[in-house]
Amino acid sequence: MRWLVGWSSIAANFGTAGAVGPSDEGRSVHPVGSQLLWGDPDPLWAVGDWRPDEVRVVSIEAPPGFTGGTPIARLAILGCCAASDDELRAGLISARGGALRHLTAWPGSYTAVVQAGRRITIVGDLAGARPVFYTPWANGTAYATAALPLADLIEAQLDIGHLAALLACPETPEALRDSTPYEGVKRIPPGHALILREGSREITGYEPVASLAVAGPQMDPQRAVDGVRDALVEAVRARLTAPRHAPETLPQDPGPVPGMGPADRRARRGAPAPGIGADLSGGSASSTLALLAAGLPGVPGTVIGHGAGAGERLLAVTYNDLTEQGQEAELERARAIAENPRLHHVVVAVGEEGLPYAGLENGPLTDEPAPSLVMAERHRGRLASGSADHFTGAGARQVLDAHPARLADLLLDRQRRHLLRPVAALARAEGASSQSLFIPLTVYRAARRLARTPYRTGLEAAADRLVEANRQGTRTKNGVGPVNASLAALTWSRPGPAARWLTGEALAEVSVRLLEAATRPVSVQRPGEARARAALTRHATDQRILEQAAEVRSQRLHAPYLDNQVVRACRDLPESLRVRPGARAEILRTVLAGAGIHDLPAGWGATTQATSAETARKGLRVSLHQLMALFDAPLLADAGLVEARVIRKALRAASEGEPVPLDGLADLVSTELWLRRLLSRRGTCWTGTAAPRQRAVAGGVPPRPTLRT
Repeated sequence: MRWLVGWSSIAANFGTAGAVGPSDEGRSVHPVGSQLLWGDPDPLWAVGDWRPDEVRVVSIEAPPGFTGGTPIARLAILGCCAASDDELRAGLISARGGALRHLTAWPGSYTAVVQAGRRITIVGDLAGARPVFYTPWANGTAYATAALPLADLIEAQLDIGHLAALLACPETPEALRDSTPYEGVKRIPPGHALILREGSREITGYEPVASLAVAGPQMDPQRAVDGVRDALVEAVRARLTAPRHAPETLPQDPGPVPGMGPADRRARRGAPAPGIGADLSGGSASSTLALLAAGLPGVPGTVIGHGAGAGERLLAVTYNDLTEQGQEAELERARAIAENPRLHHVVVAVGEEGLPYAGLENGPLTDEPAPSLVMAERHRGRLASGSADHFTGAGARQVLDAHPARLADLLLDRQRRHLLRPVAALARAEGASSQSLFIPLTVYRAARRLARTPYRTGLEAAADRLVEANRQGTRTKNGVGPVNASLAALTWSRPGPAARWLTGEALAEVSVRLLEAATRPVSVQRPGEARARAALTRHATDQRILEQAAEVRSQRLHAPYLDNQVVRACRDLPESLRVRPGARAEILRTVLAGAGIHDLPAGWGATTQATSAETARKGLRVSLHQLMALFDAPLLADAGLVEARVIRKALRAASEGEPVPLDGLADLVSTELWLRRLLSRRGTCWTGTAAPRQRAVAGGVPPRPTLRT
């Protein structure tokens, strides 16, 4: 795990850098396993196994005759950044004057920290995949790219209200606010920067926000798609051209051994193969990255030990566990794509050990809970067969697809005709029935209602729904299917899939948060744009936790769709283009055509949601005994968030095939699992004479705490 931590007189950052308290107070504390990027009075550390090319520091030196002994300004970049040193210095000069947006415009995924005199600026990303956290400490402010080190620093206790909001409304920023699972540790919103100066804190946005008024002229669709193509190509190239350092202790590949597959050889070596790899499946997002990486000039990757003629090719991995219904069509599409001579195709076939909910007792402690924890062992098996630098298609759906609430934005822009295609597609998805004839009118009415609902009224209505729902199983019953899902999304705030199992006290706590948010002045966004950004932030957070939970030694996961320049390019796509059925596959097909790739197999871009649901249900059946034991005396019940018998009943019902929200159960299992790992950990992230005496939440979860209402 990698993080950054520092402070303005004290600060910390998970996965990137950090700082500690003022030296004049005689404090001596620093993070465990860190490298100092710059020292007092505002030190900054990079913690973890950072590669040399992932940590870059440029500075503007003091003029001759200046006796201060420190540079005028410094810029630290941690992560994959395609900017040259000269571009970094030019950016630092501009940042001294307060210009921040250009620091986020270079291709790649990284965190930027600027020190100009005693002013410290930490810039977050647009998606939320590289967040920034902060907390008051030692008369200053500590900051970090992870919340857990800061929680250790101040010996924080659990924020039960945040956990309740995370389960009740995971895609509603107003419910989560700036809190974290740790009391006293705060998070800055995506698209913002934290500025620390002389003991003061300021959070400022660097990205324009759409207003509720009618939008101005939109970009031409072809020009917008060209922008997405250019951004994706540059994002992929940034990973290909960056220096790649194979671990010095990496043993030679043992070569083909009877009965050993690629994953077994990787495990025997203890590290992934050096070079570039990518996920390859029937999905349009991951296969687009694989084809772009293989088609760009240069050497995309190094595959060794696969016989003569394997040469240097991109390692393409297909994860195919063949559930009851099977994924033969997806596998055939992947094989057709892998006929590219610059691709080496590896099919990873697993059994029950690769199902969801498998290996829950083996995972590491992550920064916070996320539903991806139940999938960690499954993804770890896939990633172990990948390369040292591995592309994933995470985030493509959130940045390219149209959130259902965007239909309300079309009505605000008086573009009603563009609603015809999506509502007709929903009617076709529902199938032939007497009710399908009324679907277009029902969806149109819901979109018009959202377009006419003010922001404050929408949040107040959401809070009222949570308060009125006082019976288990009836409070948040949303029907299954694309139509019901779209109708539920056409609102300013909707309950999460796990909300139906929360206690009345927990829902009351969340409703208070929503009512408080409704009374605060905000820069109101258009409903569709606001909901889409919230969904992207939630997915980016889940992806960040997945990378921590499924981490493979010496491997880096790359998600170019979550890069700033790709997110910006996708936001320029017109709403009318987004809402078309199959828009994502068509956009990516155009992107590949612009890069000279035209021959794609039949069915490319087909969705595979049905098989993923069946896989989750099969994992529940296989791991039911362990899950029932997990909720025999759950910590969530001790915190007053759920009732154990209700969750056990839901788990048993889901394993038997009843229509239970599987994603809601994943939320509950992940949170319970994370709580147990947090309370069983030993040691803290800090050392030194002034290090915290105990780890965060060392006292455990208090029995049945009284939630604030």
